Amino acid sequence: MDFKKILEAAKKYEKDMTAFLRDMISIPSESAEEKLVIQRIKTEMEKVGFDEVRIDKMGNIIGRIGHGKHLIAMDAHIDTVGIGEIKNWKFDPYQGFEDDKVIGGRGASDQEGGMAAMVYAGKIIKDLKLEGDYTLLITGTVQEEDCDGLCWQYLIEEEKIKPEFVVITEPTNLNIYRGHRGRMEIKVSTSGISCHGSAPERGDNAIFKMAPILMELKELNNRLLDNRFLGKGTLTVSEIFYSSPSRCAVADGCWISIDRRLTDGETYLSAIKEIEELPSVKSAKALVEMYDYARPSWTGLVYPTKSYFPTWVLPENHVVTTSLVKAYENLFNKKPLVDKWTFSTNAVSIMGRHNIPCIGFGPGKEEQAHAPNEITYKEHLVNACAMYAVIPNVYLSSIK
Repeated sequence: MDFKKILEAAKKYEKDMTAFLRDMISIPSESAEEKLVIQRIKTEMEKVGFDEVRIDKMGNIIGRIGHGKHLIAMDAHIDTVGIGEIKNWKFDPYQGFEDDKVIGGRGASDQEGGMAAMVYAGKIIKDLKLEGDYTLLITGTVQEEDCDGLCWQYLIEEEKIKPEFVVITEPTNLNIYRGHRGRMEIKVSTSGISCHGSAPERGDNAIFKMAPILMELKELNNRLLDNRFLGKGTLTVSEIFYSSPSRCAVADGCWISIDRRLTDGETYLSAIKEIEELPSVKSAKALVEMYDYARPSWTGLVYPTKSYFPTWVLPENHVVTTSLVKAYENLFNKKPLVDKWTFSTNAVSIMGRHNIPCIGFGPGKEEQAHAPNEITYKEHLVNACAMYAVIPNVYLSSIK
């Protein structure tokens, strides 16, 4: 395999990737509203010569190259978060901008840049006849920002797609990532009895019951499990709600949402139990439970799940890890940084739930995700494109 020629081919397609990425950015595509950007990706896949392009019942797009016996997948979620406070943007988040080095706009790094690079990796595989005894699936998946991994629960459980491994193309700053913490969304509820606010002693205030729980949760965060590679488990209270007959009444209900990040060695059962064992939770007889997710996709399909997204770590000596390191070294003549994400990805389902190996390599920087003035780098698109084109054959040579 001529690695220099592959890099040259990726550089040749820089303008095509840039134009494609800017088109995707220009189409608002928040979770469950991805229809138009999926159609735009379909057009590009067909244009560059994929062997098959289809959209499943959930609305994920699946492009296929080759028909060999080794099934390999590469994934980009193509939904984005919203734009937030428009005053914080220096340019239009959908019109975007570009200069000689960067492309700006919502989704540039998180994570439509990965999709642009993957599609043109497919073209390079076709152009340079790099097909081998593998089938490559390029997936553009939906609803990740709403519910990480739901799309791949569907692909694995309903479409019966079970690759030998999956490359997650979320932004890694062109480093190789082999894991990240899991997460879960927890609801804690207290109940009370309402009465007129002029005589609060007649009732039982659910908000007051929640107050000591909040303070004990803050302290619990400080003593959660730490892990040498993934780091410490964390929790934060992200929302607070109440029920009350009026502003002149004692609240009869209060509930909070907790964003719980799970390090290696923690489970949803252990995380729930830690909260249930807090003295304030016991005293208030508070209910601790996981949230459910059941929002329809853009096609109208509802595929309900618990809001639990398991931790995963791929061993450093796993053949998928070592083959990506080898591909990187052959392309770029230097050693890669092998690390982890801070945030969560679709790998929570692929490896976390289903034990299918995952590895990360993507254009863009993690800190650009969800931020105003989001950008990615043209050089990253080129290098990621080349990397995606060589990964399948380097992997095959590693397992012989």
